[in-house]
Amino acid sequence: MRRLFLLILSPLIAISLLFLNPDPSNAARGGRIGGGSFRTPSLPRSSGYGRTYRGGYGGYGGYGGYGGRGIGFPFILPFFGFGGGGLFGFLILMAITGVIVNSVRGNNVSNNNLRSFTERPTTEPPVTIIQLQIGLLSSAKQLQKDLREIAASSDTSNNKGLQSVLQETTLALLRQPELWAYANSEAGSVPFLSSESTFNKLSINARSKLKGELTSNVAGKILTDNSYANQIGDADSLNEYIAITLIVATRNQIKINQGSNGEDLKENLRNLGSISTNDLIALEVIWQPEGEGDVLSAEELVTSYPNLNHL
Repeated sequence: MRRLFLLILSPLIAISLLFLNPDPSNAARGGRIGGGSFRTPSLPRSSGYGRTYRGGYGGYGGYGGYGGRGIGFPFILPFFGFGGGGLFGFLILMAITGVIVNSVRGNNVSNNNLRSFTERPTTEPPVTIIQLQIGLLSSAKQLQKDLREIAASSDTSNNKGLQSVLQETTLALLRQPELWAYANSEAGSVPFLSSESTFNKLSINARSKLKGELTSNVAGKILTDNSYANQIGDADSLNEYIAITLIVATRNQIKINQGSNGEDLKENLRNLGSISTNDLIALEVIWQPEGEGDVLSAEELVTSYPNLNHL
């Protein structure tokens, strides 16, 4: 069984590399706001698993993900049935497959007089990961200004500040529905042990579409390089679109419509904005263009965001 899973897993990983490394040479520069922390609860010391894991976030670190513990199949199967396609759906599937592979390994180890998973304390419930991609007409310049103000004034080092960022961002988008041109909404539930790795991969994929990050407020660290301040500004007059990506990890099951119309997108934004501070685990808000003179053409939009649907 383990060899079969590994045999299936290897070519899938190879295929994913084609999508995870887009060429940003002609991409517009952008901005980023985010932060969060993936943690498992502290378990009783008597169980032998009393330590707390604090996952890294905010850069390219913290990819641990699967934890190396055996997990029984009844724990995995209920999360099969994610929504979405393309890279998002692929990463959700890979997260579930990775934990299944580890469960097979764990079951083999448990035969050496170790306790099975059913005897261990229950860990965190699955994490819902949501990705919204929206393409707006270039006249939505107020949105860029709103995002800069949010980045400059928000405390992204704690969940309260992140919840405020999420709420203000969704409100800024909801105020300009007449400028929505394209959208893509996806959601999936993954086991907690693989949630951080899955979230980070989605984050890196979204960030790789940018030529650079001129505005940044991540995990409480605001970009302060004065050389970038002179480059931030309105896009060139030839600019056609503004693209924004929201990636959210939450403890709650959030209803996300996958329809391709404005009403579905409006409901999705409202649902995201209503996520509570306690339920929010991590957040990424990424947008482009952000640099003075940058351009995001129709061709670049559909190439960088192939899953967008015309509204």
